[in-house]
Amino acid sequence: MSEQQSRPGRKRDSSRDGAILQATLDVLAAAGYEGMTTDMVAARANASKATIYRRWPSKAELVVEAVESLRAEPLGDAPDTGSLAGDLAAMLDTSGNAAESRKFKVVMGLLSLLPQDADLANAVQRRILGPRSAAIRVAVEREQARGGIVADRDAGLLALVVMATITYRLIVTGEPVDRTFLTALADGVLKG
Repeated sequence: MSEQQSRPGRKRDSSRDGAILQATLDVLAAAGYEGMTTDMVAARANASKATIYRRWPSKAELVVEAVESLRAEPLGDAPDTGSLAGDLAAMLDTSGNAAESRKFKVVMGLLSLLPQDADLANAVQRRILGPRSAAIRVAVEREQARGGIVADRDAGLLALVVMATITYRLIVTGEPVDRTFLTALADGVLKG
């Protein structure tokens, strides 16, 4: 007998994923993470709760994937534009388009809940913050190899400084994270 047996029932319709993720973002924007329920998402997406739970084992996983779906392209490798500021701008998509603005607002709302929700904290770290931190570290290491940052500085610590500074700007001051800011961060703080 084959190890991979087909399961009874209909085959999974992956075309439903987009509608469910969009419904998740809509409900999240309206009710917030704590107020959001699977029932609300299911009703908005015209899907059953079972359909949602088959795809996403937890509310945290569903929300994180919905936030990731806002990104035009997967993060993938750290872009190499020839400068640290350019690399950071390419990673963060500083175009200021509405989807990015919405994504930042949703992510910032989620960040405030991380200390109270271990499942959400683990999902956000594993799928959003961890990969971005790793990409920023690669960009910092590349800048060190180009001679733009002193080689003996800890690239991991510098990547944390970048993430913390960007997060502070978004959450506390509400100022834009644009190319001008990223250039000042790269030149003034990391290279200084």
